[in-house]
Amino acid sequence: MSGTSLDGVDLAYCIFKKEQKKWSYKIIHATTYNYNNNWKEKLKTLNKKDAFTFVKTNIEYGHFLGRITKKFITKNNISADFIVSHGHTIFHQPDKKITCQIGDGAAITAETNIPVICNLRSLDVALNGQGAPLVPVGDKLLFSNFEYCLNLGGFANISYDDKNNNRIAYDICPVNIIINNLTEKTGKKYDDKGNIAKKGNINNKLLKDLNNISFYKQLPPKSLSIEWLYKYFIPVLNNYNISINDKLNTIYEHIAIQISIATSNYKEKNILVTGGGTFNTFLINRIKANVNHKIIIPDKNIINYKEALIFAFLGVLRIRKEINCLSSVTGAKKNTCNGAVFFI
Repeated sequence: MSGTSLDGVDLAYCIFKKEQKKWSYKIIHATTYNYNNNWKEKLKTLNKKDAFTFVKTNIEYGHFLGRITKKFITKNNISADFIVSHGHTIFHQPDKKITCQIGDGAAITAETNIPVICNLRSLDVALNGQGAPLVPVGDKLLFSNFEYCLNLGGFANISYDDKNNNRIAYDICPVNIIINNLTEKTGKKYDDKGNIAKKGNINNKLLKDLNNISFYKQLPPKSLSIEWLYKYFIPVLNNYNISINDKLNTIYEHIAIQISIATSNYKEKNILVTGGGTFNTFLINRIKANVNHKIIIPDKNIINYKEALIFAFLGVLRIRKEINCLSSVTGAKKNTCNGAVFFI
C-alpha cells in the first residue's frame, strides 16, 4: 500500500478467518519501507512525464515492489497464498473514467514467484463509479463495532452505515498531503504532533474560503486527488500572504470542521481513527473540539496498517469471487468483484 503522502510502502502479513458468517483478522507482521529521494521524486513528478517514461516507471516500480515484498517475506519466514498490491496512484479522474495506480503486477509476480492481485479500482470506474474509497468493505465486515471509521491519511475519508444499512463512504478533505506540503517549506518533513500549526493563528477569511470550496457542497459519492488539490485547494492558500504557521493552524481547523460536518448525521457515536494523522496531537484535539462523538484511537498496528490490512482482505474477497467494491460507496452501476490476478 502506497499513499498520496509518499511516506513509503506499507507491507502487512495478515490472516483472515470466517466463522458463522463473521470475519476475523490478525496482523502477524507489518512494516513500512520508506522511499528514498529518488523514488519520491519519480512518483511525485510522473504525471508530467512522457508516455515512454510512464510505462518504464510503471514496470520499474513493479519490480521494486516485488523486491521489497520478497525481502519482507524472507525476513519473516512467511508462506503467502498471494500478494495484494494497491500500487501508487498517479492519475485519478473518475469523471473522465480515468484511474491509474502504477506497479506492474506481472513484475511483482516475477520477482516473488507468488500470485498477485492488483488493479483494484478500474472496473468500478469503468462502471461510472469513483473507484474510491475501497476500504469501506473492510470497515463493514471487519470493524462493524464502530459506527464511523475515519482515516487521516493524505486525504481524510470516512465510512459508516446509513439508516438502511447501506455503507456510505467518501473523501472528506486533504490532510497530510497539504500539511506536509506546507511543512516542507519550513525544512521539516512533517508537522510533528502539530507543533508548527500550534504556533499559528486561525485566519478566519482563509478558513471561510476553504470551507466554501465547491467540493464540500457535493453529495457523495465523491473522491479527491492530487489533481484536485493543485487545481482547487492550493490556489485558495496562495491568495493569502500569511505565515506558514497561520496557514497550517487554519487548515487544521478546516479539517476538523469538515470532519464535524461529515459526522453530523448521528450523535454520540464511536469514531475509529486511523492513518498517520492520528499521531498529530494538535489535529486530534481540534477534531475532538468540533465533533460530538467519542474518538477511539486503536493500537499502532491498526493505526498504521489498517489500509494495508483491508487491501489484503479485498484480495481474499477477490479470490473467493465475492463483492469487494460497493456501489453505495462509489456510485457505480452495481457492486463488483475487482482486481486483476497474475498467476505463476
